[in-house]
Amino acid sequence: MQLVGELIHLRALEPTDLNQLYRWENDSSIWSVSGTLVPFSKFVLEEFVTQVHQDIYTNKQLRLIVDLKYFDEADEDETTRSIGCVDLFDFDPKNKRAGVGILIADKADRGRGYATEALHLIVDYAFEVLDLHQIYSNVRVENESSVALFKKVGFEVTGLKQDWMYEQGKFYDEYTMQLIKK
Repeated sequence: MQLVGELIHLRALEPTDLNQLYRWENDSSIWSVSGTLVPFSKFVLEEFVTQVHQDIYTNKQLRLIVDLKYFDEADEDETTRSIGCVDLFDFDPKNKRAGVGILIADKADRGRGYATEALHLIVDYAFEVLDLHQIYSNVRVENESSVALFKKVGFEVTGLKQDWMYEQGKFYDEYTMQLIKK
């Protein structure tokens, strides 16, 4: 199965992604959605990248890079630019479920359909290749664009965790959103 859409494709992490991954993981403006509390060192990320060759059954997680396809007029060729990543985590093959998270790093790339297409591709992969029964995501209630994204792909709000996330002296509610294979 190829993870290729009209606008983007998903691919495995490569060692050449280390610097980009370092920038994304250390962008404190997105830590609230990723649960990150401290910066990552390049060493730790390099170890992560070298371990991703193990399959999802070993690592219980999978990170794929979201590459945007575009036509480069200077080279007169189609090329790609990495714009984010999508993760399957807490992979549980016995209960046939996993969590999913997505990042489109640059605000200028958001709202253009890339996350929707990436989410569709990873959902298809999870259901068809990994034979999962359900995928879930945890989304802060006030993150309206993410709630809308997951709903657009078919996820439903199935729970509300009150005062679930604490940040800068305030508690925030979080939705549990699920997509169950039909």
